[in-house]
This record gives sequence, C-alpha cells and structure tokens, in this order.
Amino acid sequence: MPKKILIIEDDKDIVDLLKHYLSKESFVLKDAGDGFSGLKKAQGENFDLIILDIMLPEMDGLEVCKELRGDPKTSSIPLIMLTAKSEESDKIVGLELGADDYVTKPFSPKELVARVKALLRRTERVPEKEKSYRYGKLVLDVSKHEVTFGSRTVELTSKEFDLLTCLLRSKGRVLSRDFLMDQVWGYDYFGGMRTVDVHIRRLREKIPELSEDILTVKNMGYKLKENP
Repeated sequence: MPKKILIIEDDKDIVDLLKHYLSKESFVLKDAGDGFSGLKKAQGENFDLIILDIMLPEMDGLEVCKELRGDPKTSSIPLIMLTAKSEESDKIVGLELGADDYVTKPFSPKELVARVKALLRRTERVPEKEKSYRYGKLVLDVSKHEVTFGSRTVELTSKEFDLLTCLLRSKGRVLSRDFLMDQVWGYDYFGGMRTVDVHIRRLREKIPELSEDILTVKNMGYKLKENP
C-alpha cells in the first residue's frame, strides 16, 4: 500500500514543490494551509507521516506538534518540521515537543524526500504478532525490551537490541551495512560503517551461542541463519 503523507504548509509554492517530488515516489498526498485545519485532518484520517511548517496561521506548528503528540491516535505518526527559522533554540523546542526530524528552508527537495523515505523505513511498526521473536533458545521481547537465552538474561544496549531485532526480523536474508546503519542509527549518523561491525562483534560476544549463526557475507553485510 502506498504511504499517505499530510503536508501542513501555508506557502502554496512549497506545497506544490513537495507534491511534485513526493508524488514521483508514489506517495498519497494531502495538504492543509493552516495549523487548525491541518490538525483536524491529521486527527480525522490515517497518515503515515506528516510534514509540518512551524510558521502557520490559526495555530503555529509547535502547537500543532504538541496537540498531535498528546493525542493517542496521532502520537506515533512520524513528523518532520519544516521552517524558515534556523535558530538552535527553535530546533530544540520542536524536537523536544516530539518532532522526529527538522528541515530548515531553503531546502533541497531531493534531500527532504530522502529524509521522508528514511524516516518511514525506521519507524515501520512491528506487526502485533511479532512483538517477540524466538530463535532456538533465544527470546527477544520487543515490548519489554528484553532478551533471554534459556534461563539467562542477556543485557544489551539499545543499539545492540535494535540490531538483533533487525537480524531476527529478516533471518535468512543478507542485510547490507547501509541498511543496518539506516535502520538502527538513522540516515544522519556519521559514525561510519565500522560502527555496524563493532556492534555485531559485541552481539557475538554477549550471545556466544549465536556467534556462528550471525554470518558475515563478504563485501555485502550480515545475515542470521534461517534456522539455529
């Protein structure tokens, strides 16, 4: 199913520009020209992502963001804030209110599209039936953020947990370092591909029973064997 995006922006030229580039990626697009109507649309329909300008008539973007995050129906929708303001304080306020990303005008439409796609990939929800994963004696409980192997509790950092989740979710498939970087660290992380290798090594050290099941695929990435 194509992803559905709401653009809350009062500048028609920018709306048209965003629609032009996002429509090429087969997104379903809706827009609103002021904060109040944008909030009502967000609450009345199901959207996969919202692009929200900070300077809006009727209700500014920060207030809209606050309302969206306070409503259980919209609290988890990925949100990119779009604004002409470049002050650090404005960015911090937006992010503290719950924005997932922040783009300052003028911006590259292609970069914004890349951010939209990356954010959608990172925030895809685990299906309800997959709130936990089993692999031999290993059990990963997503909701409890807990990993056990047999009767032993495995202490993992947040990134190690997310990395193991990716491997379990796609067992049998080769996952490139680029893909893992994008899924676990985000598209704007600048630590380098070596970060993935280090965390894979730590997983193997902390769960030695999996050390031979997490395979290194030369010049490509990693995969977890289909069956333990």
